[in-house]
Amino acid sequence: MQALWLDGNISLRTDLAQPPPGLGQALVRVRLAGICGTDLQLLKGYYPFRGIPGHEFVGEIGAAPDAPERIGQRVVGEINLVCGACRECLAGRSNHCLQRKVLGIKDWDGAFAQWLVLPLSNLYPVPEGVDDRAAVFTEPLAAALAITQQVAVGPGDRVLLMGAGRLGQMIARVLQLSGCELLVMARHRRQQELLEAVGIQWVGEDAALDAEYDLVVEATGSPGGFELARRALRPRGTLVLKSTYHGSVELDLSPLVVNEQRLLGSRCGPFAPALRLLADGLVDPLPLVQACYPLSEPTAAFDHAARRGALKVLLDCGN
Repeated sequence: MQALWLDGNISLRTDLAQPPPGLGQALVRVRLAGICGTDLQLLKGYYPFRGIPGHEFVGEIGAAPDAPERIGQRVVGEINLVCGACRECLAGRSNHCLQRKVLGIKDWDGAFAQWLVLPLSNLYPVPEGVDDRAAVFTEPLAAALAITQQVAVGPGDRVLLMGAGRLGQMIARVLQLSGCELLVMARHRRQQELLEAVGIQWVGEDAALDAEYDLVVEATGSPGGFELARRALRPRGTLVLKSTYHGSVELDLSPLVVNEQRLLGSRCGPFAPALRLLADGLVDPLPLVQACYPLSEPTAAFDHAARRGALKVLLDCGN
């Protein structure tokens, strides 16, 4: 089996065995996979993962010993593998399972491969009208939806989104659906054009922002974005942190205390609503796709994804 291997560097391996599906699992032939900011951070050492990275994918079930009727089904996959029995799972917080493994990130080989294995319960059928390239965005779109699960957002709320990259574009489109008064800080012209195309207002990164926003979402991927986001937040407002950083970040927490502001981490979200948004055409991620590389060209693909202002780079895992 061909797959990309992360071990300090990213490289192509052709000597890996096809993973066997266990009880309640399925073998999935990966069609397309997307490179995201977390994959780039893993390459920098954000988390000590060794193995096959990648967690945004669309594929088809090739084998499922416990559910042969699902063979051939086109699917996307929830990335958290959970035990179902620990206190977090039993409390309905399975994304924080104490035994959690995470596809392509923590203790489980990921999607930058010809084949992967996931539990059947993690796999969601892709609606017929959804293009493979759009289906790859299910995971980041679900992550964007997590914000609206955690914070009530609606008309009348003043919302600032910091960052308009791969994830930021998804967040902007989800927040727009809430009817809030949305402003997005976007650095690069292509990011700005994509926002303009769907009627979302933007400002440049040098804009002077008053502390008047009810909700600020930090998705720049840059440690410096946190302080800018906090300064734009009104007293008793909520700051949602979507960025993951390699290394430590120096923070002055006193203003959060003085202004009674809430800091909220946000990670994974619901797949079923994300797929409905794609199927209903309420979110169209296809303009974000910049390039698609064969699995055999990992250096070119990762170099492209790491360029300043780059949006979504895909890997054709069948090539």
